[in-house]
Amino acid sequence: MRWPDLLPVRMARVAVVAPAESLRDALARVADAGVVEPDPGPPKREGGGGPGPAVLPFAPDPRWLAERSRPDVVEGEAWLEEHAAAAVRKGHVAAVVGWMPRAAHAGLAARLAEVGAALVRLPHPRGVEAPTLLRGEDRKDSLRGSLVPLVETYGPVPYADLDPTPLAWAAYVLMFGIMFGDAGHGLMLLALAAALAAGRPRPLARWRRAWPFVLGAGAAGTVFGVLYGEFFGPTHVVPRLWLSPLDSPVELMVFAVGLGAALLAGAYVLGIVNRWREGGWSAALYEPSGISGASVFLGLGAAAGGLHLHRAVLAVAGAAVAVLGLVLAFTGFLARSGGGGAGAVEAGVELFDLVVRLGANVVSFARLAAFGLTHAALAAVVWTGTAALWRHGGVMQVLAAALFVLGTEVTFALEALVAGVQALRLEYYELFSRLFNAQGRPFRPWHIRMTAEEVDAPCPRA
Repeated sequence: MRWPDLLPVRMARVAVVAPAESLRDALARVADAGVVEPDPGPPKREGGGGPGPAVLPFAPDPRWLAERSRPDVVEGEAWLEEHAAAAVRKGHVAAVVGWMPRAAHAGLAARLAEVGAALVRLPHPRGVEAPTLLRGEDRKDSLRGSLVPLVETYGPVPYADLDPTPLAWAAYVLMFGIMFGDAGHGLMLLALAAALAAGRPRPLARWRRAWPFVLGAGAAGTVFGVLYGEFFGPTHVVPRLWLSPLDSPVELMVFAVGLGAALLAGAYVLGIVNRWREGGWSAALYEPSGISGASVFLGLGAAAGGLHLHRAVLAVAGAAVAVLGLVLAFTGFLARSGGGGAGAVEAGVELFDLVVRLGANVVSFARLAAFGLTHAALAAVVWTGTAALWRHGGVMQVLAAALFVLGTEVTFALEALVAGVQALRLEYYELFSRLFNAQGRPFRPWHIRMTAEEVDAPCPRA
């Protein structure tokens, strides 16, 4: 993965500059391109529930509009007039300022040149945050675009921050697989992902964008099912390559907490980068989601590991790093509270809360093991009941088959829902809370389709 893939789409501050008499035609091409967010722009007009507004390449004659009865073009012209009224004018030149993706600059500039207009790059205003467009967000049918809702649902990503979409997807499906570890159930999810990707059956077409999540969850569930030796329960169809959740709950719990610690460490790394990009080294150093919090987290972890392994050097070094992190965090809290006695008390309370939350965050990942155990237990109950009925032969085998099918459906639906929600909960509350300190502003380009009717039936220009 390349570094630019972890950044939102790079934006540019631009001005659409045109002779006053050509401003309308330039704005029509800007609207059709749909890559510019005008600033400040007129108030948003409410749609009428029809096909939406449309514009013609050139201003139509009002009599032509009346004869053709084109409310969509009338509405589009009203939009253009409002944006033209908000333009900055000097002499015979007018300009509309806004934001757009840098990659779209050349294409729009070529279209504007057709009507004698130009697209001018402006410096980024100091203290003004650019709107955020995550990679793939404008191509919702693409693979990256299908993953964007995982991050968007949490909130708009600040423009200065990293875009964690692919990493967040990987962490999500990994946690889901631990809780949903059954090769049979995982294969069912893979079949569902194939159906979603194909848009079949038709009622599933509305959920088509979810296929990468279902595919990743199915693959992770299948892998952990093989590791657990689970295939629709303890059927012994697949060999156990690692451990059985029901036989080794403590080992699974330790693994879940260790994995959670690793994920939190990764979140701290990304959080430090975000704090540096947002406010420089001071923010990266003193913010609890930056170096100070990471030092406390890693120091306490190293100290606990040293005590457990009876390694005095590791324990002392970890304690020293943790104390350094606490000092940095206290300094940041004290500066934010304004100093003084009351500020010191407030900083002390926040420092205590930081330590408590760190412990709670790590322990929270134990739910991966807990729900993995629940999944295995439910599947074992279904399989045990099925096997018991099957041994009686005759009609009891029919009941056994019915129990297996119904029990599998209930277990699959219930555990898929629980695992999906719990993985999302861990993603947002434990990981994203370290990545993001604030919310950004989503990129909302202005778009009005340009109708080709003038090509088929030319209309008089105004």
